Amino acid sequence: MRIIDARTAEAAPAVPARRAPTRVEAHAPGRDATALRVLLVADLLVRALELDGTPVWAVLTGAEDGARLRKDAAALGIRPFEDGDAAGRGPGTGQGVRVVGEGEGGGLPDVATVAVAPVDPADPSLADPDALRLALLERHHHARVELGAAALDEARDTLARWRRAVADWARHPSRPVPNDVRDRLRAAWEDDLDAPGVLRVLRAVESDPGLADGARFEICAYADRFLGLHLTRDVGTAY
Repeated sequence: MRIIDARTAEAAPAVPARRAPTRVEAHAPGRDATALRVLLVADLLVRALELDGTPVWAVLTGAEDGARLRKDAAALGIRPFEDGDAAGRGPGTGQGVRVVGEGEGGGLPDVATVAVAPVDPADPSLADPDALRLALLERHHHARVELGAAALDEARDTLARWRRAVADWARHPSRPVPNDVRDRLRAAWEDDLDAPGVLRVLRAVESDPGLADGARFEICAYADRFLGLHLTRDVGTAY
């Protein structure tokens, strides 16, 4: 798995040793949508490392209002992050990765660093947190995100369509995830946490006539382990 290391602006391994205990630090001093995006990208990093068998200790540092940020993060389906300012480096975590906002985080030359671009507006609506999460995932974390009403409406419609489709596909006999699709999904998230690339694979799967519906369901369930969009939420629901 590779990231663009903000220290050098070049591609580098996310961690020196695969499957070794790793500290993932989200450094989010603000209380705005950019701080929330930093936590979201750190969440994606944790998910990708765990999917590769790497044990992770996730911590939050620098937060001005950690309780509020954690509450908003939980609404977006972001896993809990411990208080890294109080906890130190933690037991058995000899390697680490930092996730910071652009221009934030100070200098830690010995730690690989992922930089996250800003979000506008700074205080978006959390009325539909899953739609907000998808709208953030639609853009690579190196690109600025504009969270206007149109972007949130489109994300809401996309989620509703996918969840209906996944609920329907779940009624069909299960089929394994095809190896080539699994490889494309992993290649995307292992290439600098390319969430838009993962979403492109799902859109291709949605309309691929060569796939059985049972395989489509398993593909979406597998991809959602990285995306965290609750795509299987409506399984068993009658539409």
